[in-house]
Amino acid sequence: MSLKIRLARAGTKKRPVYHIVIADSRAPRDGRFIERLGYFNPLLPKDKAERLKLDMEKVKAWLAKGALPTDRVLRFLDAAGVMKREKRNNPTRAIPRKERKAQAEEAAKAAAAKAAAPAGGAAPAGGAAPAA
Repeated sequence: MSLKIRLARAGTKKRPVYHIVIADSRAPRDGRFIERLGYFNPLLPKDKAERLKLDMEKVKAWLAKGALPTDRVLRFLDAAGVMKREKRNNPTRAIPRKERKAQAEEAAKAAAAKAAAPAGGAAPAGGAAPAA
C-alpha cells in the first residue's frame, strides 16, 4: 500500500480549507484517509501563524514508515526544515504555446535537413567520370 501525505479539500464553495492527511494513494482526494496531520488555509495572509498547522511528530513518523508527500506538502515540509525540495527548472514555461510550437517545428526541420545533407552528398572522389 503506497501512502501519500496530501491535501484534502474542505470548506465551502470559493472558501477552501485543506486538511493535510495521510491516505492511500488510490483513495479519492476528499475520501478515505488514515490520519489527519494538520490543516492549510490559503485565504489567510502568508505571515499569519494560523495559515498552516502541522503535527511534526506525526509527519516524521509517517515519513519514517515510507509515506511520500505531494509537491505542495513537500513545500510545507521544506519550509519547516523536515525535508529538502529540489528546485524545479522549466525555462519554456514562460514562452507562449504558439511560439513553443514554432520553435519545435524549426528544430525538427533543422534536424531533418542535417540528416538528409550527408546522405545525398556522396559523389566520386575524382569529380567527373573517367574518360575511356
